Amino acid sequence: MSLREVAMPGPEQNLPSLGARPTAIGIKSPGGWFMSTLASKTCVPCRGDLPALKGADLHNLSHQLPNWTVVDEHHITRTFTFPDFQKALDFVNRVGAIAEEQGHHPDILLTWGKATVTIWTHKVNGLTESDFVLAAKIDQL
Repeated sequence: MSLREVAMPGPEQNLPSLGARPTAIGIKSPGGWFMSTLASKTCVPCRGDLPALKGADLHNLSHQLPNWTVVDEHHITRTFTFPDFQKALDFVNRVGAIAEEQGHHPDILLTWGKATVTIWTHKVNGLTESDFVLAAKIDQL
């Protein structure tokens, strides 16, 4: 299993360099290092029979993806920045390919040099583990 370190800056961040895709992400926090294996999971189709994540469950997952922002316990979002429109468009297309593969589709706002990705599960009108799995896969791009 390959590993990469994730810094803990704000939600707007440059796209990580392309290269070998890690299957786990090592995250350094004030309490030490821990491993996130969300990207190795597969999004599970939601039938709407489970409640949206709240409280400690949501907190635990959100801390595995420190570059994403949880908004009102309803959705997660992250803005990626690029040097030009074409690179942002290429990224959006790669996100689209992952979304199709996983059967889980985010909202994507493409502007010059930026792509903002917003994810939530519509059937529960909130967040599920699959939202964090998709975000982790996007972080690997």
